[in-house]
Amino acid sequence: MRVDAHVVGREVATPGGCGRFAEAEEHLPALVIKRGNDPGQALAFLHTLGRLVEMIGSDVYGEFEAEARERLGQRDPEDWPILAAALALGCPIWTEDTDFFGCGVATWTSRSVQMFLRGRQK
Repeated sequence: MRVDAHVVGREVATPGGCGRFAEAEEHLPALVIKRGNDPGQALAFLHTLGRLVEMIGSDVYGEFEAEARERLGQRDPEDWPILAAALALGCPIWTEDTDFFGCGVATWTSRSVQMFLRGRQK
């Protein structure tokens, strides 16, 4: 599942038009079923999450394209907008994708985000 996003303070942002929610929506049901959970509930959560995420334009991250492509190398060149946005915003990447490891930007898995949010509620 791919929901690559950036946590900025309490806000979550992602490059608009990069198709990450569509990709997550495509793969989520199979992953959720594999783990013995309800895919309908997971998709409903994804849609709710989608309304909370701010889509940012290339005007915010475009100047970091070359640096992002260089850092990613051949791992997954299509992911450059995600890394460029993280560089522009100075924030970590929320992802389950290991392609971002070693790119010089902190990554958070969904489990890490859940633990963080639980800690903030206390």
